[in-house]
Amino acid sequence: MSTSRTFTIHFWLNLAKRKEDLAPIYARVTVDGKRAEISLKRRASVTYWDTNSKKTTSRTTEGKALNHYLDQVQAKLLECYKELSSGFKLVTANGIKAKFLGQEERQKTLLELVLYHNENMATTLKFGTLKNYFTTEKYIKRYLKKRKLTSDIHLKQLSYSFILDFEQFLRKEPSIKKTQPLRNNGVMKHLERLKKLMNLAVDLEWLDKNPFARYKQKFNKFEKAYLTKEELELFQKQKLTDKGYEKVRDIFVFACYTGLSYTDVRALTERNIVRGIDGNHWVFTHREKTDQPVKIPLLDQALCILDKYRQYPEDHESLLLPVYSNQKVNLYLKEIAKILNIDKKLTFHSARHTFATTVTLSNGVPIETVSKLLGHTKLSTTQIYARVLEQKISLDMHNLKSKLQNGNKEMKNDILGVGN
Repeated sequence: MSTSRTFTIHFWLNLAKRKEDLAPIYARVTVDGKRAEISLKRRASVTYWDTNSKKTTSRTTEGKALNHYLDQVQAKLLECYKELSSGFKLVTANGIKAKFLGQEERQKTLLELVLYHNENMATTLKFGTLKNYFTTEKYIKRYLKKRKLTSDIHLKQLSYSFILDFEQFLRKEPSIKKTQPLRNNGVMKHLERLKKLMNLAVDLEWLDKNPFARYKQKFNKFEKAYLTKEELELFQKQKLTDKGYEKVRDIFVFACYTGLSYTDVRALTERNIVRGIDGNHWVFTHREKTDQPVKIPLLDQALCILDKYRQYPEDHESLLLPVYSNQKVNLYLKEIAKILNIDKKLTFHSARHTFATTVTLSNGVPIETVSKLLGHTKLSTTQIYARVLEQKISLDMHNLKSKLQNGNKEMKNDILGVGN
């Protein structure tokens, strides 16, 4: 019997389990084309079963009682469907079956999903990445409390409109650490993490449909700060009277010539400096962020800085360089840039951009090699760092022009017979 365009109830005999003239009766519930079958623990005579009415034609007392039971089952299944629909829950065939059998599974909630993710990813994700998920969790809790007036929500209640409402909440409400709302890319990062959580829910079969299926994230692209050739030379040569500034400058320059991140530079020990296949000194390490192996030949500028702090390990558990906290390093970098009249918002990460752009790519190092040196797993990641400078474009086009001119000259000589 059809009760809607997307919901049907069908009674049928399972002839595969037939014994003589009797076969078990099943109810098939179909919602949006997906089925669930329920054994009704009753048998009917195959001879008297009417495939059109889905009932028995037997006029016996037992036959009448069976048809009455099937009417009751149909009514109860319809009631289960209506209850689920009126509760604004995601209605599925399996959900109706579970409700009919009194085995309705307790629905998982959004915060249960967050907890499951954080507990199971604690040994997989780096602490910094996991810490970002904790922050996203705080925003989710604030949103549920302020906008939904609840402490949690069932996963199956999440929808496309939930995502849009959460996005607007992040854009308009003060951020956790500041009075101003998050900027666009900060909002997108939290939604990116929520999307990954929804993907996990689908994989766990806690959710049938991802509410992010039609949502498109839009990140604003910004030019990352890096030092030009002239600025890098100024950074290296400038005399700094403050010893703290000098140390930060040296460590930053070391990163500019190795491409190592703050965490990787800070963790360097004597064991990471080895002789490479060419007999020169190399850095052999693993990137903290991705655990990718990295092998970097040490340029003279980087070696000089290592030599300068050769005595440092005696009091610092074999660490090669005196690296301050990330916050202090970034503060000092801004102050050094001000002293040098470099109008750029430098952070330690600017050193990786400088290595990729000014030190390697602008000097003709292929992007594939740069990608290996940076410890990237995909070339597309390196392209984020890569900038082709106007000077490099000019040089490349000059070389191309020379080749074309030589080719044209040879062709002209051939035509005129010059040199034959």
